[in-house]
Amino acid sequence: MAKKSKIKVGEVNTYIVTWLKEYATNAKVNGFVVGISGGVDSAVTSTLCAQTGLTTLCVEMPIYQDSTQVSRGREHIEQLRKRFPNVLHTEANLTSVFEAFKNVVPGSNDDTKLDLSLANTRARLRMTTLYYFAGIHGLLVAGTGNKVEDFGVGFYTKYGDGGVDLSPIADLMKSDVYALGTYLEIPKSIQNAAPTDGLFGDSRTDEEQIGASYDELEWAMTEKENNKKAENFTGREKEVFEIYSKLNRINQHKMNPIPVCLIPLEYKKQ
Repeated sequence: MAKKSKIKVGEVNTYIVTWLKEYATNAKVNGFVVGISGGVDSAVTSTLCAQTGLTTLCVEMPIYQDSTQVSRGREHIEQLRKRFPNVLHTEANLTSVFEAFKNVVPGSNDDTKLDLSLANTRARLRMTTLYYFAGIHGLLVAGTGNKVEDFGVGFYTKYGDGGVDLSPIADLMKSDVYALGTYLEIPKSIQNAAPTDGLFGDSRTDEEQIGASYDELEWAMTEKENNKKAENFTGREKEVFEIYSKLNRINQHKMNPIPVCLIPLEYKKQ
């Protein structure tokens, strides 16, 4: 199921950078703010933003972060600042904020639900922080989600890393992001690292959480778009297809617009 990107990386790179610059110019803002995680998605997104020549603020927001994620993120930021004079860097350590939050809310007897809720809280604290920096510097929050995460399995936090102003790589499969990462010469440590959301304070990978690799999920997403069903497959392919289908179904609330209760005209005064 290994997937190989088919995009024309040079042309795609230029297209996204032009799109970013035009959007920011029309919005009359100074540039972009990007949360840096030490992963390939944030590394590629920040490099695309940096190429616009507009201010690109890279923000580290550790909350009991795994040391390898921190070191990869800093390696990328250091490299990016050497390449682009418009790149700025700041850190907001949110560990104490996270602890303060936990101290004012009740706990739960369900450890699984508690762990997931606190993981999503980390993402939402980071979203709030990014919008703080965006507000004081006149920047747009650039999302780092790819197509598989944003529109396939919904592997992101609603109003967390899903709360952004624009999404430059959301039409790219994970394999496309890696292809761009190679083209943009992001650090090898990031290109070779197993993807992780970093929301649990440990080194658990996305694959461990989801039950399938991004190559497998890309395959399943393509097969789903071709109207294939689980009964068309056997063995591991069937297992992956069912994982993808289940996540795609239960996470539609993230991908679709917020439901609005529309009041019939006859109930409104004319």
